[in-house]
Amino acid sequence: MMSLYKSLKEEAYEANMELPELGLVLFTFGNASAVDRSKGVFAIKPSGVPYVDLKPEDMVICDFEAKIVEGSMRPSSDTKTHAVLYKEWDKIGGVVHTHSTYGTAWAQAIKDVPIFGTTHADHLISDIPCAPPMKDDYIAGDYEHMTGYQIIDCIKERGLDYNEVGMILVGNHAPFTWGSTVAKAVYNSAVCEEVARMAYLTLQINPNAAKLKEALKKKHYERKHGKDAYYGQGC
Repeated sequence: MMSLYKSLKEEAYEANMELPELGLVLFTFGNASAVDRSKGVFAIKPSGVPYVDLKPEDMVICDFEAKIVEGSMRPSSDTKTHAVLYKEWDKIGGVVHTHSTYGTAWAQAIKDVPIFGTTHADHLISDIPCAPPMKDDYIAGDYEHMTGYQIIDCIKERGLDYNEVGMILVGNHAPFTWGSTVAKAVYNSAVCEEVARMAYLTLQINPNAAKLKEALKKKHYERKHGKDAYYGQGC
């Protein structure tokens, strides 16, 4: 019998397979999920399964309480984090988590990635935020569930809009990204890693490098995302 979630599983599978191709994961260090809001479910990678062994039908379907709806394998250990983000942020269509090298290094250093150049400003107008280390009561509770709130709390406390940022570093942990689709979340994951790498190299060349000036930040962000955006071919 064909699954009701066949297309959703294929979408999540394709996103997961992009992660090793883009050099964003090693072994099984990461996961991607895609949501179907009309059905109130998302598809996510099964836990601990090597990417080379994955098949579309292996994707696990879960609801927004992280309960398994369909699937023969245990879903990713980060499933509860994805569930919280889908539940709390109703405009996102996909979530990606990696332990990519440069993004994770900044997260382990508990440092925001500074906005040094126009590549960064093309995608977000702020530093890439790093959420502070998880509170002890969060750790002692439902850890993966509370990781979702660690992310949400940081975005809220910084006065940021999750629709505009699309990426965060979780202090002592690693990057999470999201987007209107899972393909966009994968794109944001690749951007996060590349911008983190560029920032690291910038500081090696000039430890006193200045952040990008406000006029350039605004220009580069708005030409892609503003009401009068003119980058690309439009709709």
